[in-house]
Amino acid sequence: MAGETSGNTRLRSARQGLGLRSQQQLADAVTRAGTQIGLRISINERTVRRWESETPPWPQPDHQAALEHLFARPVTELGFTPPWASGEPGAAAPAGHDAAAAAAGTAQVAAFPRRSLADPLPGAIIADYLAITTAYRHMYWTVPPAQLHDAVAAHVQLGVSLVASVPEAARRSLAAAIAESSLLAGRVEFFDLRNPDVAQRSLVTALQAAQDAHDALLGAAVLAHMAFLPAFSGQPGRAEEARDKLRAARAFARRASAPPEMLAWLDAVEAEAETRFGGTRKALQLIRHAEEVLAAGDPGPSPAWLDWFSPVRLAGFKGNTLLADRQAGPARDTLQGVLDGLPEGEGKQRTVILADLAAVAVAESDPDEACRLAALAIDQLGRTWYATGMERVRAVRESLVPWDSLPCVRHLDERLYDWSTTVSALTS
Repeated sequence: MAGETSGNTRLRSARQGLGLRSQQQLADAVTRAGTQIGLRISINERTVRRWESETPPWPQPDHQAALEHLFARPVTELGFTPPWASGEPGAAAPAGHDAAAAAAGTAQVAAFPRRSLADPLPGAIIADYLAITTAYRHMYWTVPPAQLHDAVAAHVQLGVSLVASVPEAARRSLAAAIAESSLLAGRVEFFDLRNPDVAQRSLVTALQAAQDAHDALLGAAVLAHMAFLPAFSGQPGRAEEARDKLRAARAFARRASAPPEMLAWLDAVEAEAETRFGGTRKALQLIRHAEEVLAAGDPGPSPAWLDWFSPVRLAGFKGNTLLADRQAGPARDTLQGVLDGLPEGEGKQRTVILADLAAVAVAESDPDEACRLAALAIDQLGRTWYATGMERVRAVRESLVPWDSLPCVRHLDERLYDWSTTVSALTS
């Protein structure tokens, strides 16, 4: 029949190879595969029909991850052509494609390789790979993000290319290191470079690697980071998407008997999401619970990669939520305490706190103080670039519109739109 010899024959053949006779059966199988890796998706027969058409659309990131998990191969081997590629399905992205496509390399190998030990590598390479992973984790706080990202993305690709050829006893350790590295790539892409689409792909790769490592705690960390994407989107309709990812993260954390610091961080992430969707009262309840968890003093150790959270960081979340809840005084006191307590090397967080303090000054109708603090934040950005911090500074400037004629605001504009800051904002 013509329908059997036209359209996306690669996907159809792969489907039939799994014994799935109908498009609806494939839809159900992909939905189940998504559930197995912590994704809540619902595929219908119409979507599969489009995938098996002559011009199949490039799958959405979650759908792509589920397809690759089900078939254990990249979607480029299933008849799909990435938007940045040309030619036959499965063509590799050209060497000179744009930066977003280049960064997507952490996900275009997202079909996590299965065992292939025809010519196994020595298990000793795991220690070397893990040492580099640890070094990149430390570098995140000081190395310019654009430069660090390229190295981390390449490190992820290297790990994925090696994982199928290491001894079984070493595979889980390597997969865990790949998961941490791809999570770091996703953090840089989202928080530092503000590219959520690319970050999503890196996080999917991290989730698949965490699954291969049987590391539910890393899986919880990845899923919670996935919640940031809809929470920061500015789209109220994506609130349930963020909440769903957090429910999944908490389920994974329970499975892993997560330590108190991890549980407190999940409270903080949920508080951040609720704040951005207008639920400041619930957010403050979550922060109070996180404070209680940390104060309990349970000695359970935290994983080394959980270096982005601490009691001081939790207070930063709290100050921002108090600000959003229009409690300017408590917000100012909390944020000033955070600023005073930040250790050396916390340049990125310092930018965010300074910008939030500037926003408090605006709320208290003190434009001079707001401009002073915003200028300090710009100074810090000059030392440690952070796109999230720059967004906070720009939000402060927008709130200063009623005082546009004041000299302090004009001087702030000179700082905000000088050569260095403008070029950094447009190229990072």
